[in-house]
Amino acid sequence: MHALSIWQRGTEVNAVAAEALKQGADCLDAVEAALRFSEDDVRDSSTGRGGLPNAAGQVELDAAIMFGPTAEAGAVGGLRRTSQAISVARRVMEETPHMLLVGEGAETFARQQGFDESDLLTDDSAAKWQEWRRGRGGADPERHDTMATLAIDGRGQIAGGVTTSGTPFKLPGRVGDSAIIGAGLYVDQGVGAAAATGVGEEAIRVSASFLVVELMRSGLSPDAACRRALERLLSSHPASAERQLALAALRADGAAGGGSVKPGFAYAYFDGGHNRLVQVGSVLD
Repeated sequence: MHALSIWQRGTEVNAVAAEALKQGADCLDAVEAALRFSEDDVRDSSTGRGGLPNAAGQVELDAAIMFGPTAEAGAVGGLRRTSQAISVARRVMEETPHMLLVGEGAETFARQQGFDESDLLTDDSAAKWQEWRRGRGGADPERHDTMATLAIDGRGQIAGGVTTSGTPFKLPGRVGDSAIIGAGLYVDQGVGAAAATGVGEEAIRVSASFLVVELMRSGLSPDAACRRALERLLSSHPASAERQLALAALRADGAAGGGSVKPGFAYAYFDGGHNRLVQVGSVLD
């Protein structure tokens, strides 16, 4: 059993996945439980209720989930009024023939599936939006974080999920990499899983998560695969060096790794016994 969740705050999120795995949950349930914990945490301004809004002051959520043994996946983009985007994404995977629902269609589907609706804008996130509108900051658009969890259960099954409120103060309707299978998330049962965080457009540019998994398939370690994918991005688009993109990977045998364009990235890793934070080096160091 193994689990990986990104960023320093991923330690708490990963502990939820680890406990679920230890209690016998399968990988999908562990991933969903961990990411719902993040979405329900209003201290976190990058996921679920309390996420930072778009330019019009509306919180729009993106999320995806993928199951390695069957290559099934589900995703939502621009989801409003339902905080638990990861669970809606799982319903898309399990209850529809589709892989991605966006905007009004995603909202209608969530309502039909019985998900609670509420205003996702908290007083704190509304205040930051107002500050941004007045040109006084509110949030650094470069400092938005996806939350991602990758997990291997006791049967060796691999799953992954990502959830985010996206770039703060984005144009309404903007969908980032988290909702795009292969960009923000990819899982292959025979190889492993990868997830991206940072500026979503950079992950989309090189299908970053799919690329990491394919590089692991070719024999690279998780660390080396993440680094090679980032080097590919910088080689094809040198301007990407000015924007943060970070990658994390969990190989089918439980080995983990990561990489980032800029310093400051870390991931939490549960090895079956202990949950610890791993600092990741930058390709620009």
